[in-house]
Amino acid sequence: MDRKIVLSVLGAAILGFVAILLLMPATLDDITERLPWRIAQDEAGRTRVFGFTLGQTTLAEVRAVFREDGELNLFQTPGDPPHHAAEAFFEQIYLQRLRADFVIALEVDQPTLIGMYDRGLRISQLGSGSKKIKLNPDDAAALASRPIRSIGYLPKARLDTELLKQRFGPPSQERTEPETGIVHWLYPDRGLDIARAPNGKVVIQYVNPRAFDTLIEPLRDF
Repeated sequence: MDRKIVLSVLGAAILGFVAILLLMPATLDDITERLPWRIAQDEAGRTRVFGFTLGQTTLAEVRAVFREDGELNLFQTPGDPPHHAAEAFFEQIYLQRLRADFVIALEVDQPTLIGMYDRGLRISQLGSGSKKIKLNPDDAAALASRPIRSIGYLPKARLDTELLKQRFGPPSQERTEPETGIVHWLYPDRGLDIARAPNGKVVIQYVNPRAFDTLIEPLRDF
């Protein structure tokens, strides 16, 4: 091949490579932002993880990232009065080659949820005493525009304590459930609870720091 042609081809290749490098930072930032240990708080003190901002990102935006709708349900927990919560469950989601289930709780006031409960299509009794309500289509569609309140992250891989400490750092507090042996690593400033069972299964919960009491309340006696 003629030397001039070779140089022209190499020059074009180098220019193309430089163009790719110029475009890469935004793409890489977007990818690494989706990792479970990449947690930050914005100027308003809201938690940002997986590229979602709690209290701002809507269910519709989560669906666009996950590329599926998930299973949306309303739950009623016994109490006086009963407590209602709307959650979307996403199964087998891959982010940056990490496979996990997600439980996305939505920010909705109780009067609105009670109305949805009354309009529900079907009620199922759960073993815990709670009830699961299948929403009517209009209410389900309305929830798509609601911001997310918390994220439950259930990785499929079993994670040991050394790896968790390496990725998330040492916890501010540690509590153990005596009956199950589940150990909770608590990070109040980050709105984070890492719960690890003796068999290595992990559940990670993310909330805004100002709502951290919702995570610590079930653990007060431990």
